[in-house]
Amino acid sequence: LREKLYGQTENIEPLWKASLNALGESEHKAAILGISSDCGGGILRGANWGPLFLRSTLLTQQPQVSAFDLGDVRVIPHLLHDKYLNEGTISNCQKALYQDENSDYHVSPLSITEDVCDGFYANYPDKGIFGIGGDHSISYPLTKAYLKAKRDQGKRTAIIHFDAHTDLLVERLGIDLCFGSWCTHILEFLPAPHHLIQFGIRSSGKSKQHWESTFGVKQHWANEIREQGAEAIIEQVIKQLKEDKVDELYVSFDIDALDEQFAAATGTPESGGMTPDEAMTILTALSKEFPITGADMMEIAPFTDSSLAGLSSSETTLREGAKLSAFLIDAINKG
Repeated sequence: LREKLYGQTENIEPLWKASLNALGESEHKAAILGISSDCGGGILRGANWGPLFLRSTLLTQQPQVSAFDLGDVRVIPHLLHDKYLNEGTISNCQKALYQDENSDYHVSPLSITEDVCDGFYANYPDKGIFGIGGDHSISYPLTKAYLKAKRDQGKRTAIIHFDAHTDLLVERLGIDLCFGSWCTHILEFLPAPHHLIQFGIRSSGKSKQHWESTFGVKQHWANEIREQGAEAIIEQVIKQLKEDKVDELYVSFDIDALDEQFAAATGTPESGGMTPDEAMTILTALSKEFPITGADMMEIAPFTDSSLAGLSSSETTLREGAKLSAFLIDAINKG
C-alpha cells in the first residue's frame, strides 16, 4: 500500500507530512481518514486491519475512486478514549507518541480522531471525511465532530446508519463509549433523535417498538426491507427527511448490515441481512435527494471468518465493502 500511495516503502513519514500541505488545494471534497482501532469492540477483534485492506481493495478494484488521503490516526491498541485514563498513563503515552510527556495532544484513538476531525472541519468546511475503521465505536468521534460542525454552519443533518445491531446501549459493562453504544451518545448532537435512521437491524434482544419509543430514533429492520422492498422503504424515509427540512446526510455503514453470505469477515456477522443491491438502492435514492457530506465504513475484519463461510469470505467482504465505499466517496465529492 505504501508503494501504491507514495512510490516507496521507506521513510514515509516526511512524504505523508508534505502531502498534507496540498489538502487546501485538492480538487477532491472527500478526504479519507483511517482509524485502525478495534479496542471498542467486544465480540471478535480484527477490524483494526480494515483501513489497510479496504484501501488496498479500493486501489485495485475501484481505481476510479478519487479522494485526498489524510493517512491514519496513530493508535495505541490498548486505549480507547482519554477520559478512561489517569494522568500518569496519559503523560507516559504522550512521551511515547510525541516525545513530550507534557504535550497537549490526545493519546487515545477516539480522542485523537475527534480532535483531527474538529480541526479538519474548522479549516475545510466545504470538504468531508470518509472514515475507515476499525470497530464501530470510531463512528462516535467521526459523527460528533461532523454534527457539531454542521450545526455551526446552520445545516440540518441526519445520520443514516446501516447495521445488524442498534448500537443503542447506554453502556456496556460500565463503558459508555463502545461499538454497541455510540449511537446513544450522538443523539444529543442531532436536531432531533429521529434524525438517526437505522437500516438492516435484525439482531436485538428488544423490539423495534422499544428502541423507537425509548430513544426516539427511526428504524427499518432487515425483514421489513425484504418484505416491503428497498424502494418502498426509502420513499418513506425521503418523505420524512424532506418534512424535517434536512440539508445534508452522514452515512455510517457497519458491514454486518449485509447478510453474512456477503460479509462474513466481521466480528458479528448475522444471517437474514440486507443484500448489497438493497443497500445500494437506498444509498442511490438518498444521494439523488440530499448531499452526502460525510460517511464511514466500519467493522471489516479481513482475517476474521467467524461464519465459517469459506476461504473467500474476506475477499467477498472487502469487495462489497469497497463497492459501497466507492459510492460514498463519490457522493462526498459531489456533495
